[in-house]
Amino acid sequence: MVPTVPLPRRPVDPSDRMRQWYENELGWVTVPGSPLRLVTGLRFDVLDAPAEAAFAARRHLAPGSPVALCGERMRLWVAAGSADELPGLLDWLEWGALTLDLRAIGAGGSIEAPLPPGVPEGPLTADRFGGSGPQGAAVWLRPPEPGCKVELSLPTLSALGGGGGAPDLVRLVDTMATQCHRVRLRRACAQPLTSSRTWGRP
Repeated sequence: MVPTVPLPRRPVDPSDRMRQWYENELGWVTVPGSPLRLVTGLRFDVLDAPAEAAFAARRHLAPGSPVALCGERMRLWVAAGSADELPGLLDWLEWGALTLDLRAIGAGGSIEAPLPPGVPEGPLTADRFGGSGPQGAAVWLRPPEPGCKVELSLPTLSALGGGGGAPDLVRLVDTMATQCHRVRLRRACAQPLTSSRTWGRP
């Protein structure tokens, strides 16, 4: 009788481990295929802004509210439906007339999934970034905690007036808009003059 030798086990693909962590541990929906992306608009929406503008707004977040960094941009998790509220909220806060580098990703959208805690960076994980490697890829500044109801800690418009324990979306958006405007002004002042005219001459 010929002994049967079990086939060697295939190593677990890091993207599979990531998908399992997001779907099984957090209950978040992922987009099929690679690179791994998280569906927005179901369990959460995301506010996306320059990192230097969003940094100051983190004080309005609850301790369990996730924050990720993707290149030079920061993503703050907010309650599902917040993306639809953003344009009206900016108008109400009198920011609507200005062009701000602030956007919300909600229903019908998706974002790049940051590496979960404990998933090592290496060649296999670099492949999922299209060969660009981990540099500029999404990473967690404050990862979600499995087993916790993350949605309960996310900023929401219904928190206006102090109801419930969720942070107030209005304060968060107002701070982010203020900081985005400051960043825009600072960058505009740093640009060299493109006009060939000399000051003081007609």
